[in-house]
Amino acid sequence: MRGVSRASVAAVAAIFLLLRADAGLPTCNFPAIYNFGDSNSDTGAISAAFLPIPAPYGQSFFRRPAGRDSDGRLLIDFIAERVGLPYLSAYLNSIGTNFRHGANFATGGSAIRRQNETIFEYGISPFSLDIQIAHFDQFKARTGYLYDQAKKPSDRYNLPRREDYSKALYTFDIGQNDLSVGFRKMSFDQLRAAIPDILGQFATAVKHLYQQGARSFWIHNTGPIGCLPVAVMYIRNPQPGFLDQNGCIKAQNDVAVEFNKQLKDTVTLLKEQLPQASLTYVDLYSAKYGLISNAKNQGFADPLQICCGYHHDDGHIWCGNKGNVNNTEVFGASCSNPQSYVSWDGVHYSEAANKWFANHVLNGSLSDPPTPISQACYKH
Repeated sequence: MRGVSRASVAAVAAIFLLLRADAGLPTCNFPAIYNFGDSNSDTGAISAAFLPIPAPYGQSFFRRPAGRDSDGRLLIDFIAERVGLPYLSAYLNSIGTNFRHGANFATGGSAIRRQNETIFEYGISPFSLDIQIAHFDQFKARTGYLYDQAKKPSDRYNLPRREDYSKALYTFDIGQNDLSVGFRKMSFDQLRAAIPDILGQFATAVKHLYQQGARSFWIHNTGPIGCLPVAVMYIRNPQPGFLDQNGCIKAQNDVAVEFNKQLKDTVTLLKEQLPQASLTYVDLYSAKYGLISNAKNQGFADPLQICCGYHHDDGHIWCGNKGNVNNTEVFGASCSNPQSYVSWDGVHYSEAANKWFANHVLNGSLSDPPTPISQACYKH
């Protein structure tokens, strides 16, 4: 077979056989999801803790702002749909929450490591991964106490059951902000040198959850951060090779690829250290870069174009904000067809893009092991 190595054929065959084998397994019955992450999966935490996310966020699906940095659903929402559970309530949101089927500890701007800056400087959340894990511990203890003290069944309706923690799905989508902070404060070599410590702290979080009874883990790698429109919008006359063939910052994506390589190695090691756990590493980077590099053929606009906000040479007004351009007040409004855009606001993806990603990762074709999320409870 010309142009294809035997190793590649063997790898494809192995994935095909494993997916066929998994096809005979019953679907996992996850009673809950516990999610940890940043704005890619925050369903209302940072909006509750600080300033509410304004309109037109949420307009395409929720018809109102819904605490999400998108025009609609995020990948975590499509995960909930796929496993038959309600959308996750944010742990930090005190209004209208239901935690019977899990909780979301992700907050916009979160990193794995604590960052020595405030959210008002560059949008970095104070709720780093270790704090999210502490929130989980507090959540488990306090809801358990309230469940035991309940006088009637209706008092327990919004509370998790103790026996569900070991059966739940634990999802992670975090690490992008560790890189974005690194790009601002470090050289590329310094950031690469920091990756083992970043992932060491990630591994500590997973081990802690395992000790608390967690068994099924679904772990997204980080995306092509150099392809975010916000990363390239201020670049003028770049040197040859600075941008790749899709207009992305090559050096930033190279660091993301190295981060993901070491994350995959970390997950492999965790599989050895946590014998009762099922850990699935999900190559979300390939899904995102796959859409960015083939957007037109998939029915999308230029992936570096931004749907929401005012972005022209004479100024930038971010989505949902007002500003002054040439002595005229301008509102950062939505485009008329967000379903055709990859980027919603220059930093976050549109609902249409998130749905595309979900369709390409939740079936297991980009996972290691190649397991669909509906069977992520099985250890391979």
